[in-house]
Amino acid sequence: QVQLVESGGGLVQPGGSLRLSCAASRSIFSFYFMAWYRQAPGEQRELVGSIIISSGYTNYADSVKGRFTISRNNAENTVYLQMNSLKPEDTAVYYCSTASGTLTYWGQGTQVTVSS
Repeated sequence: QVQLVESGGGLVQPGGSLRLSCAASRSIFSFYFMAWYRQAPGEQRELVGSIIISSGYTNYADSVKGRFTISRNNAENTVYLQMNSLKPEDTAVYYCSTASGTLTYWGQGTQVTVSS
């Protein structure tokens, strides 16, 4: 069993920044990847980006490329999502996710609202 706990969401003005954290209940080295998703009201959940834990290789959705950065802290079993130049359309609940064997794990989500 794996628990993922997101934190760091909140209300921010357009152009602002937030850093989300995803803390795992065990070493993130036990996972091949971790990913961030988001879901806006009335919309499907979409992939924001992902990180390969061993190499640190990252990949991003076109909508956030150049503005968002995923990183990891192995000692703290935590993955981060740094979000800069935030736009109103980034408003959503953000989730982290990973997989182990045949099981997929999700955190509870953290709300990000971008509004003036």
